[in-house]
Amino acid sequence: MATWNSRGLRGSTLEEFVNRTNERYQECNLALIQKVPTPITPVHIDKETRQITLAYFDQKSTVDYIGVVQGVPLCFDAKECNNGTFPLHNIHQHQVDFMSDFEKQQGVSFILIYFSNKNIAYYMRFSELSTFWERGARGGRKSIRFEELDENYFLEVKSGFFIPYLDALNQDLNQRP
Repeated sequence: MATWNSRGLRGSTLEEFVNRTNERYQECNLALIQKVPTPITPVHIDKETRQITLAYFDQKSTVDYIGVVQGVPLCFDAKECNNGTFPLHNIHQHQVDFMSDFEKQQGVSFILIYFSNKNIAYYMRFSELSTFWERGARGGRKSIRFEELDENYFLEVKSGFFIPYLDALNQDLNQRP
């Protein structure tokens, strides 16, 4: 069973960027996005500092963030990789199922991928994720190459927004039927 301290700080750079962006969106009254806490059960607590030093994951989490953007409900996960290929095993079936169900309820689901070696973030629409996910399920490639991504959904830092995903969200909404 995976433990809390065995995962290190994977994704911490992207998470910090997204958290700062969400704070700015809230300050500007553009969005209200909450980080979804991962449910854990403490195994060991340092008695002096009262900090959890070892824990295990209680249950499968859904996505990293959930909220609303001017009346549009959204949920998304933030993933980080350090090369030009994003492995699909970084996403779990229960997350795909949750995002699919969220979309069926008229919400918007997506994944933010940060390619740390290129210092580039990408907004992956749920429909795009589904295509890659199904390809892997049918026995095809189980990773996504950087070159396969839609150039219109790369995110550029601007005006204090580290991961300005609202522009891509707007584009995503405009392309939906």
